[in-house]
Amino acid sequence: MTPQPLSDSDDPQPPSERQSWDDTPSEAAEDRGPGVARRSQSPPSGAPADPGPHWRTEGVRSNPERDQPKPSWLSRMPGGRWFLLLLVGLLVVNWLVSSFFLRAPERLAVPYTMFLEQLDAGNVTSVNSTAEAIQGTFKSPVADPNDASTTYTEFQTQRPAFAEDDLLARLIDKQVAVNAESPDQPTPWWQQLLFGFGPTLLLLWLFIAFYRRAGAGLGGIGGLGKSRAQRYEPAHGRTSFDDVAGIDDAKAELTEVVDFLKHPHKYSRLGGQIPRGVLLSGLPGTGKTLLARAVAGEAGVPFFSMAASEFIEMIVGVGASRVRDLFQQAKAAAPAIIFIDEIDSIGRARGGALSFGGHDEREQTLNQILAEMDGFTGTEGVIVIAATNRAEILDPALLRPGRFDRHVVVNPPDRVGREAILRVHTRGVPLGRNVELGAVAASTPGMVGADLRNLVNEAALTAARRGHDAVLMQDFTEAQEKIVLGTARKIMLSDQDRKRTAYHEGGHALIGMLRGDADPVRKVSIIPRGRALGVTLQAPDADRYAYSSDQLLTRIIGALGGRAAEDLVFGVTTTGAESDLEQVTRLARNMVGRWGMSDLIGPVTVLPDPALGVSPLSPDEVAPATRELVDREVRRVVEECHQIARKTLEDNRHRLDTLAAALLEHETLDAAEAYAAAGLTPPAGLAPEAA
Repeated sequence: MTPQPLSDSDDPQPPSERQSWDDTPSEAAEDRGPGVARRSQSPPSGAPADPGPHWRTEGVRSNPERDQPKPSWLSRMPGGRWFLLLLVGLLVVNWLVSSFFLRAPERLAVPYTMFLEQLDAGNVTSVNSTAEAIQGTFKSPVADPNDASTTYTEFQTQRPAFAEDDLLARLIDKQVAVNAESPDQPTPWWQQLLFGFGPTLLLLWLFIAFYRRAGAGLGGIGGLGKSRAQRYEPAHGRTSFDDVAGIDDAKAELTEVVDFLKHPHKYSRLGGQIPRGVLLSGLPGTGKTLLARAVAGEAGVPFFSMAASEFIEMIVGVGASRVRDLFQQAKAAAPAIIFIDEIDSIGRARGGALSFGGHDEREQTLNQILAEMDGFTGTEGVIVIAATNRAEILDPALLRPGRFDRHVVVNPPDRVGREAILRVHTRGVPLGRNVELGAVAASTPGMVGADLRNLVNEAALTAARRGHDAVLMQDFTEAQEKIVLGTARKIMLSDQDRKRTAYHEGGHALIGMLRGDADPVRKVSIIPRGRALGVTLQAPDADRYAYSSDQLLTRIIGALGGRAAEDLVFGVTTTGAESDLEQVTRLARNMVGRWGMSDLIGPVTVLPDPALGVSPLSPDEVAPATRELVDREVRRVVEECHQIARKTLEDNRHRLDTLAAALLEHETLDAAEAYAAAGLTPPAGLAPEAA
């Protein structure tokens, strides 16, 4: 029951082509593409076998040196042989310490008579005897007869051979444990090996593992500074420009980059230099990542892919280290392409409120990227491609010539482009004879590549669920309704709620049918979908790139049609128009405060850009009276549109009643049925299958 919001971030582009009074506007995800780039085993066709000095970079070894065997971990280890001597010393110390702790305890040698005295006193706990030798333990420590300051618990004595005392009976009488083994027998060899050398061997293994990862050339402690970029090679498959459709303008911009990588001497002989960086900007899901992979696939060069957020760690300096390592890898494999996705996460303009003196981790990472792209070290043969959907917040130093020289805007596809994208995504999908991809493309204005791929996938799942051998046109229609309108909910509404919903949606639809500058009505339904109890779908016949003030006012009037119908028929207003009012208010405020469509405010912009969160004028430069004037003008626009909507429905009350009755009977009406129920003729060219 709520209209699809008009995207504020698309300015100066027009509002969304798809107008649906529904609570669940679809959100696109970026198209990653069906494949990944790879590097060819042989030089690209037409390129010289040896690129010569053109690809030579400063501070990078030549190919013969890179082909030599890598040094062993011992030679890369800091200290080399001194480190091994240290380990040997640790082994010796470990052996001495273990010998000290594993040796037998010291025992007090006492006379046999003293032993008998302690036995009679009950101070003997246990004894061990081998032949005439006796060893045991006192309950309470006994002082050394020669040194009263020293006491012992363990003792030993020797029984005289001429002794005729019944020692065993006396021991039993005093409840002394009697054993026949010596407690001081040597520890088993396996225990000595385990407890003596085990800790040292574990320490040795940890040192080796540590230095193999963090040794020279591996990027710092624990590999934190090592780049996590993924390198795509031929084994992973190759993405080409044949896999990219619907964005021919952006593809043409990148053709020169591919041609330079294939034929560098064609440009270098005339003094031309390829752009060091290409920035791809556009809405999510338009195919920016797919374009970058296609460039690498067409050029046949290594492709290093990494998300910008992967540079950042909690340890300061790791991000800059990873940037250096990434560019070092790319230079060693030149010619190569570095792709940084979502670069706005680290490329924001510096000097913000969250920056502490310019030394935070994000700014250090950005500074390193700036230095690598246009510093003292040459980067010939390494092209950086970055993608973002918020190019307006990037640092100016990142966008200047010498870094990202070329800015390519990837716009949503038009009708012809959407049809081409659908043909790419349906290559492996069996289609029925009644499927017309042109009609599907015409009914999906505003959708980008990711949306269309999702549409094809949902249609295939729907066909499989229905047991079809091929995907039919009705499968595409149902999939589109599920994506655009939302999933149908099986809830029971009372008769009063169903009637109120029918009049609410009928008000939206009837105004869309009666006003000539409104988008044609494609479908009306009172089946609950998503968060809405009913939906009305309107879509233009052709793609629109600009909206006039009259068209925007018509959208406001149509959004208020549901509330006006409830007020007219039932005399009450409900919470069902909450989302309608939010979108109406947003659209009216943009007209008045951003697009200069108010005679009272004039052709000025006084409201902030939602994409940036700031306005051309700071809050101090916008007078309080101006802000109050904007609020009054917004209220005037909305109230006038509401009066027009109510007057239109009053004059066509019989059409509203018949349309609501048809909705109550059938619950869902397509374009032809809705216009027929209202007693109106549908616009020319409005095909039911396109609804």
